[in-house]
Formats: sequence, C-alpha cells, structure tokens
Amino acid sequence: MFVTFDLFSALVDSRTGAAAALAAITADAGHPADGGSVYDDWDARNKASQRDVVGWVPFAEHCRRSLAATWAARGWSDDPAAATDALLATLPDWPLWPDVAEVLPVLAREHRVGVLSNVDDALFARTRAAELIDPAELVSSERVRAYKPHPQLYRGAVAAGVDLHVPASARDTRGALEAGLAVVRVARPGHRVDPAGPQPERTVSDLRALPGVLAGLSGPPSTSRG
Repeated sequence: MFVTFDLFSALVDSRTGAAAALAAITADAGHPADGGSVYDDWDARNKASQRDVVGWVPFAEHCRRSLAATWAARGWSDDPAAATDALLATLPDWPLWPDVAEVLPVLAREHRVGVLSNVDDALFARTRAAELIDPAELVSSERVRAYKPHPQLYRGAVAAGVDLHVPASARDTRGALEAGLAVVRVARPGHRVDPAGPQPERTVSDLRALPGVLAGLSGPPSTSRG
C-alpha cells in the first residue's frame, strides 16, 4: 500500500515552529508580537492564496504574498520578502509531532510511505520529515501544478499510485475525501474536520495506531480503501 501524509499538519508541528520564528522575526524588526497570533493570520492568508490562485506559483511565493498582507494589516512597512526568507530559513527547526520519527520507519517496512503536500520540493528537503521520506515518494504541488484543496492534486496522487492519505487539517481531509481518495485522519491539536464536508470513516489520535489500522485494511481490493 502507498500511504501519503500531509507535511505541515500530520508530520510537522508547523504552528509551533513557525510561531517561534515569527516571534523572533518581528522582535528583530522592532515590533514584537505574539508569534502564534501572527502565524494564525499568515496561515489563513496563505491557505486562501493557495485556494484562489489561477495557474501555479511556487509555495514560497504564496508565503511571501501572505506575509506581505499580514504585515500590511498590522501597519508594518518592513520588507516582506526578507521576512519570508527568514521564516523559511527556519524550516529545519520546525519540530515533528512526537509520534512521527517512531512510526514512519515502522510503516516503511510494510508499505510505501510518502508525502502529499502543497510544498515546493526544495523546501520539503529542508524539513525534518525529509530525513524519513524518500524524495521519490513526494507528491508535491510543484510536481502536480495544483494546490490543496483542488481535486487535481489528489488526482495526481492517485496517478502516482497513492492508495491512502493521512491528513490532519480540515481542508486536506475534505479535499481528499471529495476527490475519492481513501483517508485515515490523524487528529492533531488545533485541527478539526470541516463540519460541512464529508467525514472520515477512520481517525487515529496518534500515528502509533496507524499500523494496526492499515493491517486491517490490507486484503481484497474491495476492503483496501477507507
């Protein structure tokens, strides 16, 4: 079975990592702010930029546009490009969720393990998750030329041979389910399902439960999808 994970919700605790970075960046610029609040504003704008984009632009450019809008909303005139570079430079410091490093190698003994993400390939390589994932098993927006939650990205995953996706965020869970991809959701702090969208049949609170769930799904094709 080819199992993919979302990068910035299921594997990486992006809010913790980016909030710390943004707190330092804003302090250095002379207007210290709560990093979590800045992250929430930037993250919402970033997701909207990805959702509304026509064509394709790199993930890093979405980050820059969204950070520029966040800065403008707060009345800050600092260069958003420099702030974006500083933020993305901290990617290697963004922590994995505690269960990730233990579980991914276990899963890889029985399954193909990959990532399905809106990230650019070069940025993925700088994350801690890249130490656990073969880059050949990355299904990225850069390769497919589409961003979540657009169905094209999930169709690209199916074309790459993905059997099942493990998201955490509301948009990724809904997008994968609406595209017909089998899903086992991992419940991460700060993430919920979309109450207006389809609901996953299977949810785990910790990735340590995932090998058992996948073992139960293995078998005849009719039972291999969630």
